[in-house]
Amino acid sequence: MSPRIVAVFGATGTQGSSVVQALLADGTFVPRAITRNCSSEKALKLKSLGAEVAQADLWDIDSLKQALSGVEAVYGVTDYYDPKNFAQGHNSEMLLGKNLVDAAKAMDVKYFIWSSLPHCTRVSNGKYANVYHFDNKANVDDYLRDSGVPHSILQTGWFSENLWNYNVLVPVPESNCLELNVPRYDPQSPQYITWVERDLGQCALALLKHYKDPESEVLSCTFYAVSAKLNYTQFASILQQALGKPVSFVSSPTTGMQEMDDMYDFQSEFGLYPHTTIPDPRLINLGVKFHTMEEFSQEIKGRFV
Repeated sequence: MSPRIVAVFGATGTQGSSVVQALLADGTFVPRAITRNCSSEKALKLKSLGAEVAQADLWDIDSLKQALSGVEAVYGVTDYYDPKNFAQGHNSEMLLGKNLVDAAKAMDVKYFIWSSLPHCTRVSNGKYANVYHFDNKANVDDYLRDSGVPHSILQTGWFSENLWNYNVLVPVPESNCLELNVPRYDPQSPQYITWVERDLGQCALALLKHYKDPESEVLSCTFYAVSAKLNYTQFASILQQALGKPVSFVSSPTTGMQEMDDMYDFQSEFGLYPHTTIPDPRLINLGVKFHTMEEFSQEIKGRFV
């Protein structure tokens, strides 16, 4: 029986590596990590763990088709702020997503999971029209739906890993305190948080294992890979309890980037998924065991103690 191969894009990044690790741990599928540089340290590590590694560039459709040869399914994600993509303008991410959909269709891929976000311009009725890294992904949703490729859309929240990847949780100088600093956010506005390492991969795995089952109602649906819904004041309190030192939420006036300011303004005012039950009960029914922010805080306390 030939292996069931899943091509994972962004495999050396936060999202893709979570998916690769979940596939490797489960064993039903063989992950094929797609990367521009197969000899990078991260790519070689994935190979040593048992993943296939293939070279492709989202700007090069022929390379995508080659990388998708023999693939059953795709986990697709794009990176707006990758320097090569960012240099190509505001719509670059949408073009890359469309390239990936086109390649998947050409190679007769059986199932496509697209990692996406809300369309800020539509949701805000034009108030926040410059959050390109959201709208680009949402525009690919529409293209994917029209393509005829069997698919699901998996929407993510604010990554809990931002605490250290973007220095959101930082020590206050000359004290034993920490600050949870998220700009332009109302202390009482809810945030939708994804513990990517622990929860995103198992969401993708659950969809992959059930997409052929009509009763599971996976195809053509949007799912929410969100671990928890709480405000940042509550999150600070959970972190404080785990870390054993004071943690206060602080919202500074700007990120220093207009697009990121608009992103946080949008999330604070409208919420990412206000009409959705969190965690997503459909994913729970498919076997996903979401983690709490209490569990997250206990696990990561070694980084901050």
